[in-house]
Amino acid sequence: MSEVLSIFKFNKASKIKEWHIVNDDVMGGLSMGLIQINPQGNGVFSGHVSLKNNGGFCLVRHDLERITVDTFSAFVIRLKGDGKKYAFRCKSGEHQRHTYSYDFKPSKEWQTIEIPFKEMEPVFRGEELKLPNYHGDYLAQIAIIIKNGIEEDFTLEIESIQLK
Repeated sequence: MSEVLSIFKFNKASKIKEWHIVNDDVMGGLSMGLIQINPQGNGVFSGHVSLKNNGGFCLVRHDLERITVDTFSAFVIRLKGDGKKYAFRCKSGEHQRHTYSYDFKPSKEWQTIEIPFKEMEPVFRGEELKLPNYHGDYLAQIAIIIKNGIEEDFTLEIESIQLK
């Protein structure tokens, strides 16, 4: 059995302030996202994506003390969604401008998704880059973004994020 490392397990005592919301208002948009802990102790990333004023995304991120992850090969996330498309992102360094991204579409039932490092593609401000996919050496940030090019409400419930 391979080793598993918990990056974040939500519970009623979770320090939700360790998660940061970045809405498109950083560039004039009007989208509103938030992260909360529900009565069951899970993290809930929810809100409304607006296309007004060139908007169109909501993101929640968690910065980590940079850790070595070269003995792992995938992220494992336990979650329940709303059937909409999201992207899981990570950065290997705190000053790295681009992120590595993987699109997923969670069902409305609890599920565990596995995201192989080698399938996470480099992006910067939504544009794909001609760089290698995530090689899984270091990890300094994880994030989830919704940006489907349509105005929509969203709700994603997260129990845990691990490395495998």
